[in-house]
Amino acid sequence: MKKLENKTALVTGSDSGIGRAIAIEFAKNGANVVVCYHSKEERGQEALKAVEEHGGKASLIELDVSNEQDVEAKMEAIIKEFGGIDILVNNSGVNGSGIPIDEMDTKIFDRTIKTNLYGTFFCSRKFIQHRKGISKPGKIINISSVHEEINAPGNGDYNASKAGIKNLMRTIALEVGKFGINVNNIAPGMILTAMNQKAVDDPEIREKAEANIPLGRAGRPEEIAYLALFLASEEANYVTGSTYVMDGGLMINIGQGA
Repeated sequence: MKKLENKTALVTGSDSGIGRAIAIEFAKNGANVVVCYHSKEERGQEALKAVEEHGGKASLIELDVSNEQDVEAKMEAIIKEFGGIDILVNNSGVNGSGIPIDEMDTKIFDRTIKTNLYGTFFCSRKFIQHRKGISKPGKIINISSVHEEINAPGNGDYNASKAGIKNLMRTIALEVGKFGINVNNIAPGMILTAMNQKAVDDPEIREKAEANIPLGRAGRPEEIAYLALFLASEEANYVTGSTYVMDGGLMINIGQGA
């Protein structure tokens, strides 16, 4: 039996990168998968096709996780279509602005916080309201970042959003364990996705960044998906309130040379 047989998973931001890889891996393991995109429908359709090729029922929705009303309406529709949601992956996110705090416009800060942190809150709240009356376990997996712990100048909006997700996850874990809901974070380091497009496109930029990684290379979206599969499966039923760092050793290396 496949690990996620007869489960329904909602993976936000699954039209590309890590989210897409997770959606495909879940489908390979028997899950029905709801693929979400924000504005690029063509990319969403391509991701949907890739998910459908691996079996299971799949659906595509446009979802703005920063919009409370959109989250409420779309998740309610998914619950009706599939009869429930068993697994929520909060993956949607925007990158940091690269702007110092004293130069940052409030709208820019708001956009990052609303998408990365509020989006996780809106989706998790709706999921918990849905699942807490069900006796079977439910899973919340947040795609956080090593920046929930480490910081970079010019990235204050992103750093704050990811640090917020860390403590939001821990709080939720304390509140929902009694309902059989597990909640955990995955904190990727340098992964070759659109968020690191310069490193994807330019071998010199990638090589310079990889020099700080003890394993000597950037990660692949599929590697994050393998961990997400474990956390979504029954094998992880006793795991909650934890952040799993996947960074090739980057975080333990940042103090070298001090």
